Amino acid sequence: MKIRRCAAVFLEPREEVAFELESLLGGGDGLRRERRWLALAPHIGEEVELEASERELLGRLSPGQWVEAGDLDADVASVLPRLLAEGLVVADAGPDDDTLARWRGRDEAFRRVHWHPLGATLHAFTRWEGVDAVQNSKDSRTETAVEMREVLGVPPVEAACRGDDGSRLKLPRAAANDFDRLLARRATCRNFDPSRQLPFDTFAQVMQRVFAAQAEVRVSDDTVFLKKNVPSGGGLHPMECYLVVQHVDGVPPGLYHYHAVEHALEPLPPPAGEGWEGGGLRAFIMDMVAQQHWFADAHVLVMLAPRFDRTFWKYRQHAKGYRVVALEGGHISQTLYLSATEAGLGAFITGAINEKQLEHAFGLDPVSQGALAICGFGWRGPVMETAELDPAGEVWAKSED
Repeated sequence: MKIRRCAAVFLEPREEVAFELESLLGGGDGLRRERRWLALAPHIGEEVELEASERELLGRLSPGQWVEAGDLDADVASVLPRLLAEGLVVADAGPDDDTLARWRGRDEAFRRVHWHPLGATLHAFTRWEGVDAVQNSKDSRTETAVEMREVLGVPPVEAACRGDDGSRLKLPRAAANDFDRLLARRATCRNFDPSRQLPFDTFAQVMQRVFAAQAEVRVSDDTVFLKKNVPSGGGLHPMECYLVVQHVDGVPPGLYHYHAVEHALEPLPPPAGEGWEGGGLRAFIMDMVAQQHWFADAHVLVMLAPRFDRTFWKYRQHAKGYRVVALEGGHISQTLYLSATEAGLGAFITGAINEKQLEHAFGLDPVSQGALAICGFGWRGPVMETAELDPAGEVWAKSED
């Protein structure tokens, strides 16, 4: 059996600190410190704790050159079975073992996508599962700005200065036009009205402006570039949109994939094990947005799911590859905000999402395509029950007149 190290792995020496009464009574600082070595391999997506001998073997193996397992020194060969079982070492063929075959397949899939190792590790190990972001804020006493100030102290200054007042070149303020007034009404919506259906044509218009391909450049039969209303690294537009529709005329509530060229919805089955009757869809949405209930009544929620293999087809093992993908999510969300605002709707985007559950629900492999953020839009509610940032009163003051 030939073996090699997995394509990418980082080792973290982590220290964990906990209170210890015995240390305090013995004249110490009352803290117990434990140090562990953890392997972070993106194709695994879970931390693996290592012993010294296991770290030694990983250091000896190449990620690119196969070696015979039988040629390993006896002092490290004994730890090979565990590293194979955990996926940190892969075998070229070996015995008929489902675990070995699965890890070899995962490692090969990772190599085909051409991730930069640091970007891949960031993506893999910042994904959530089962997180309740609202409860976390309550537990940390950071729900409100006043609480954050009390718990976290003084924040960094709101506008940085790099000179004194006398050295500044003041710029003239231009008179507001229609675009300025549109920007002034752009605010994150945290209050949606689920009793009011979104017209089908309005829904279609927002989708067209924000997510649809506007034109295409066909280099050959199998090489096509799209023109959309947002910039994209290399013009590759890897972002796919998966929708959860709740309150749109003519669209049954459920899960969809949006086809950007055809400007069409592709219905998807509900995730296995999910009960959709009796509020199952909304419960799924609450899990999606990590229990941020102020987003759960949005008429349409859109998961931004980049196809990393498309971007990294050009930017292979590129240090900036993951960054340009993330930037695209920001471009899309701002276009959504402006399009929704122009249509009289509210919009939002959040990165506080449970990616692992979303990947399962929509059938995504995070190595090649993962959940990046969730945005959404719909009618604002008649009352601001959850606070929104609208200091100039451009949204709520006008809506109350």
